[in-house]
Amino acid sequence: MEQLSLFDDRTMQAPLASRLRPETLEEYVGQEHLLGKGKVLRRLIERDQISSMIFWGPPGVGKTTLARIIAGKTRADFVEFSAVTSGIREIKDVMNRAEHSRQMGLRTLLFVDEIHRFNKAQQDAFLPFVEKGSVLLVGATTENPSFEINSALLSRCKVFVLKALETGEIARLLELALESPKGLGNQEIVLEEEQRVAIARFANGDARTALNTLEMAVLNSQIQQDGRILVTDEVLAECMNRRSLLYDKNGEEHYNLISALHKSMRNSDPDAAVYWMCRMLDGGEDPLYIARRLVRFASEDVGMADSQALQVAVAAYQACHFLGMPECDVHLTHAVTYLAMAPKSNALYQACEQCKQDIRQMPAEPVPLHLCNAPTSLMKELRYGEGYIYAHDTAEKLSRMQCLPEALRDRRYYRPTDQGQEAGVRERLSRILLWKSQDGKSQV
Repeated sequence: MEQLSLFDDRTMQAPLASRLRPETLEEYVGQEHLLGKGKVLRRLIERDQISSMIFWGPPGVGKTTLARIIAGKTRADFVEFSAVTSGIREIKDVMNRAEHSRQMGLRTLLFVDEIHRFNKAQQDAFLPFVEKGSVLLVGATTENPSFEINSALLSRCKVFVLKALETGEIARLLELALESPKGLGNQEIVLEEEQRVAIARFANGDARTALNTLEMAVLNSQIQQDGRILVTDEVLAECMNRRSLLYDKNGEEHYNLISALHKSMRNSDPDAAVYWMCRMLDGGEDPLYIARRLVRFASEDVGMADSQALQVAVAAYQACHFLGMPECDVHLTHAVTYLAMAPKSNALYQACEQCKQDIRQMPAEPVPLHLCNAPTSLMKELRYGEGYIYAHDTAEKLSRMQCLPEALRDRRYYRPTDQGQEAGVRERLSRILLWKSQDGKSQV
């Protein structure tokens, strides 16, 4: 069989992601919260009321593409500027040309990629030109602009947060790539639905990664005798540098694996818990999804038995956010092992569920008057706050004041267990309840 080479066609030399770059809002995929019908950014673009702005979002979500579309829609000259290769002299040269164009009645949209890489002096060089409207500044950053962009410049820009693309959105892009003459539509490529989903999931919200992976898989596949290009699982797995990614993120296996992880930790089995966690990562699962489930587990299944568990889980989430795969796997292992070995209590979960049940089934009870705030004389006349006891003024730092609505008097939601640190909490709560039920002579 003949090895495929797309580069025999001079017109196909540009990367697939570049050839498929959308040119209109209708072709643009993703960011529905900003560009859906009636959404704020779409209205500004359609009304040609664009002002300087910052696009904040992860790589490959369409920041540069959106800036190009805006430039075309607003009939402005598009100037692309890289913070990596440009200094103050280049900034001033571009700004002077933009000022000249403004005097001639022409608008300039200046797109600055990785604007967070500019230092304070470089960012300040934009200010006078942005203020007098010489340019429409559109900056793109993967970092929080609150920390990376000067407050003076940031105050003159509207910040729009772009989100990582959903798996379904990337799958649509892959389908377009296979059908469009600008992409791979002139060839008959056999790519199964589950393979397309695997690429979309592997891309982790990055359209550029998805399209590059698809192109690599096609380039490394072989032409069959009937002219079709067959992409095999083996070729695809090699291109994604994963042993096996072909499991549906929204399918049964996904939920089976997360269930196995959760139940293994609940059963204090660190070996099984680490195994199921690694299985999910090997299948291409988003590490942040796993980390979010660990945060939930820390309060649902460990709770007050070891409150440190929540801090460990949140720290693991932050580590995954900072590093990503493959480095963050050890942080997840740390958290999974800690949670598996921690003492277990579901008292917080039970308290929350029972309280929610009461709220759903009973009328909304008013706040007792003695707990109400009384900032005005009228409220004081209405007896707001009357009878309130400030616990810090008492010797026991407690009072027998009823804090639940009358209809729920003495209702118990939180029932601590005797596991881990919660045993101490249980003992203290028992003393408090006993003191409140007696004449105050018992020691709290």
